[in-house]
Amino acid sequence: MTLSRTTYRLVILLLILAGILLLKKPVFGQAITAAPTRFSVVIEGVAPGKGPDVLLIPGLASSRDVYAAEAKLLTPAYRLHLIQIAGFAGEPSGPNATGPILAPVVEQLHQYLVVNHLQPIPVIGHSMGGLLALMLAQAHPEDVNKLLIVDTLPFYGLVFNPAATVETVAPQAQAMHDQFIAMPNDQFAASSPTFTNRLVKDPEGQRLVSASSIASDRTVFANAMLEDLGTDLRPQLATIKTPMTLLYPYETAEGPADQVTTLYTTAYATKPNLKIVRIDDSRHFIMYDQPATFDKAVQTFLKP
Repeated sequence: MTLSRTTYRLVILLLILAGILLLKKPVFGQAITAAPTRFSVVIEGVAPGKGPDVLLIPGLASSRDVYAAEAKLLTPAYRLHLIQIAGFAGEPSGPNATGPILAPVVEQLHQYLVVNHLQPIPVIGHSMGGLLALMLAQAHPEDVNKLLIVDTLPFYGLVFNPAATVETVAPQAQAMHDQFIAMPNDQFAASSPTFTNRLVKDPEGQRLVSASSIASDRTVFANAMLEDLGTDLRPQLATIKTPMTLLYPYETAEGPADQVTTLYTTAYATKPNLKIVRIDDSRHFIMYDQPATFDKAVQTFLKP
């Protein structure tokens, strides 16, 4: 079919107008961009410009819902960007199904902040989400103005042995990875509560954490765990100048409090601008076990 000159000009005009519309910012001024593929984002709270933006990253195999209770308290005054990693807690796996996960997630977080004009932003990260937050601050210091890290070590292998290295932990990490991959679904589901109960005391929290683990893509879960255990950020800590607050849990069953404290203080010994806060009577999921204390720490962290 041959277009007339008039029709041709009309088509060109419509394409130009369409391009202009795509370049415009939508309501509330959030830039249009291709959706991230390594994670999804749910935005809650005040409209842009009506309150500070905050980025929240959950941990291994976790849903963004780990922050649900805290989000309700923050949304009247803040604009929350709640992340969920692809492959975790029922989220489609996307490109996380194969290959590296952590570094590509960090780069997409950076792109998300750049395109949506969110730099610098406070970042809250729990567990592996805390590791991702540290990696983001190290790779792109302009992205983050302060960090709240919730029970994250710069090298997770230290929980096995304070003298551990990536090399010494590697065989055990690989064995754990292979065991998770090989485990039948029913066996994994049956064993999940036993593992989860070591991480959270609150019964409802136990149920939610277990459900998220069971709903996760097992390959993504195992591969991300293996990467986490193979990542040691201690050599880079001195270069991460971003102000940081570390929350770590303690309960008497773990042993003497000073030994637990030593684990965290030694691990972060070279990190400048660091405040360390111990949360008593809690396990790994502080937001479930001590929600009021967690909220107080978050509110204090977010104050200008």
